[in-house]
Amino acid sequence: MTDVLTIAGKPYASRLLVGTGKYNDFDETRRAVEASGAEIVTVAIRRTNIGQEPGQPSLLDAMPMSQYTYLPNTAGCYSADDAVRTLRLARELLDGHALVKLEVLGDKTTLFPNMPETLKAAETLVRDGFQVMVYCSDDPIQTKMLEEIGCVAVMPLASLIGSGMGILNPWNLKLIIEAAKVPVIVDAGVGTASDAAIAMELGCAGVLMNTAIAGARDPILMAGAMKKAVEAGREAFRAGRMPKKFYTASPSSPTAGLIGS
Repeated sequence: MTDVLTIAGKPYASRLLVGTGKYNDFDETRRAVEASGAEIVTVAIRRTNIGQEPGQPSLLDAMPMSQYTYLPNTAGCYSADDAVRTLRLARELLDGHALVKLEVLGDKTTLFPNMPETLKAAETLVRDGFQVMVYCSDDPIQTKMLEEIGCVAVMPLASLIGSGMGILNPWNLKLIIEAAKVPVIVDAGVGTASDAAIAMELGCAGVLMNTAIAGARDPILMAGAMKKAVEAGREAFRAGRMPKKFYTASPSSPTAGLIGS
């Protein structure tokens, strides 16, 4: 692996992170994740059984932790206290697992992050030994604050969770990427493969998505498309695009030495 995503010191070949919610069953979840090539999967502790409901089907049976890196998240939490309590439960359920995704929501309509509560929760979790990847607004100042607290990745939204509206503010993302010393991973709002490719072309370290795959007409096919889009976008970023030249034509073939000239 020559071009890897490194989070909290661990390398990953795939830069696509996927959620495990909104599928018909755990079998469809597993098949979609396999098609995506993702190595990191998010798990909503308040909505997905990973042992807190004994005797019920568990995601751990369909997708064992020996094959995937679990990223427990705090979806559905609206305060720092709730988020911290939820992730402490996840650590107990997963035998001391430290890598987590923090999200503290501001309201049930937009699911926009509550940044004061997010910052408060991040401070507590980092102090408590968690490796925190954090869902946040696309505010370059607040993402820098989260990095300085000790978060291992910042995850600004592209647009509202589940909206499929794509990247609405590429300029802010560029500012965040240029200033960050930790991975910047677009989280929320990706709707189709071109959105994922654009995020990677901007220089994002990775893309996290759930609804874009689970809500597609054919989730398995879409998962494969997202895998290719992330890979293509990353290669385009590394290659460096040609400069844009407004009102100046530049022929693909040389003009010197034409036959008959």
